[in-house]
Amino acid sequence: MSGALLVAGTTSDAGKSIVTAGLCRWLARRGVRVAPFKAQNMSLNSMVTSDGAEIGRAQYMQAQAAGVEARAVMNPVLLKPGSDRRSQVVVLGRPVAEVDALEYGAHKERLAGVVQDSLAELRDEFDVVVCEGAGSPAEINLRAGDIVNMGLARAADIPVVVVGDIDRGGVFASLYGTVALLEEADQALVAGFVINKFRGARELLEPGLEQLRALTGRPVLGVLPWRLGLYLDSEDTLALDAPRPGARSPFGRETLRVAVVRFPRISNFTDVDALACEPGVVLRYAASAGDLAEADLVVLPGTRATVSDLAWLRERGMAAEIVRRAEEGRPVFGICGGYQMLAGEIVDDVESGAGRVDGLGLLPARVVFGEAKTLGRPEGRAYGEDVRAYEIHHGVVTVEGGEPFLDGCRHGPVWGTTWHGALENDGFRRAFLGDVARTAGRDFTPAPDVAFQALREATLDALGDLVEEHLDTGAVWRLIEGGAPGGLPVVPPAGAPAI
Repeated sequence: MSGALLVAGTTSDAGKSIVTAGLCRWLARRGVRVAPFKAQNMSLNSMVTSDGAEIGRAQYMQAQAAGVEARAVMNPVLLKPGSDRRSQVVVLGRPVAEVDALEYGAHKERLAGVVQDSLAELRDEFDVVVCEGAGSPAEINLRAGDIVNMGLARAADIPVVVVGDIDRGGVFASLYGTVALLEEADQALVAGFVINKFRGARELLEPGLEQLRALTGRPVLGVLPWRLGLYLDSEDTLALDAPRPGARSPFGRETLRVAVVRFPRISNFTDVDALACEPGVVLRYAASAGDLAEADLVVLPGTRATVSDLAWLRERGMAAEIVRRAEEGRPVFGICGGYQMLAGEIVDDVESGAGRVDGLGLLPARVVFGEAKTLGRPEGRAYGEDVRAYEIHHGVVTVEGGEPFLDGCRHGPVWGTTWHGALENDGFRRAFLGDVARTAGRDFTPAPDVAFQALREATLDALGDLVEEHLDTGAVWRLIEGGAPGGLPVVPPAGAPAI
């Protein structure tokens, strides 16, 4: 067979990525050869595949759920915003252009062909492809050039289920309104709904489910309960406000308090997920100097806009606080863009066009941005432990002193590296946190038995369980195998009025 399903959502962060991953894990358990697919993704959380291609981190996670190797065709178009108006366009894992929203339209026809070829390749190889939409399919201002939501569904004749987040409120209006704003031909492919993040008395919800079916002629295929700790490789910074996994110990000397700077263009914030899973580590995101005051470790994560986010850091007084902490011997850790900020000098004629800019001067290093993008899966050792990681950057760092640390360096209480994912290596993470705790004067000792990859697998299994236990899997399978049923009613008002 060559079945497919598209998981759309009423909003960003409605749960599309999680539902797609759960469906992939459920199907893989049944012995189905399944692959994830997202035609176009706008995200600053990305990953490097084993063959050196850059794709959305969520699609990498979904491939893990499906038990298959992640590939560029699973996310053929990736947009990485560098400002409110400009994004880097990554096609089949390689950067091809920097464009603004209007310029991007000129690329759509060619990209539509890339998307359709990529989907066809996966459908030829796998039994089922579970596609994820982007944002909402009811963004009627973007419908004409859509290649990821109903445009994809129409081109490939794929049935669609729409996910709504009931925890935000207004779920019935958003589900009905999503369908009502679609053209009749698009509506014909919308076959059902999934309600996500429900908590409360199910019997109070039932009348609404029945009324929604009566109004739209489409069933609610399942109600997924709200579960703490299922945050996993999100695409949206909206998810940073959600409860994080891991221990929430009270403050004490046995606790390690970590503050992660929440840059406006923060990228690959999944780097710190492994820290949040450590018992006794309390992790918080920081957007002011006061948020850093009580932290034992400050993490400067990746960013898609190193120079402008460094200026933001200075404007908010956070740069001065970080320098003061380091001078007092308090730990600071920079990853990729955050590492570049810690250098003495940054020369950027590529990403920002700012030329020479003073860094924070906490590491003996110099950064020069180049046109070529470094994508790789490096391996090394630190603290006597093996480290496997990945790197995605334009900035080339020249280290001029300090102690070697992965590909970067350490100078006193300050560490820096371009390697993402290093903290997911259990032995290295424990040794690093132990060193941080000693430097910070804490009694914190990392747990000896936290296996990050095992926790990820357990989370993916939990997503598969949610699908199996709370979705009408028989109905879902019929959609995958047979497509949207004919004769689905038109939900008024059909289409959008001319303006």
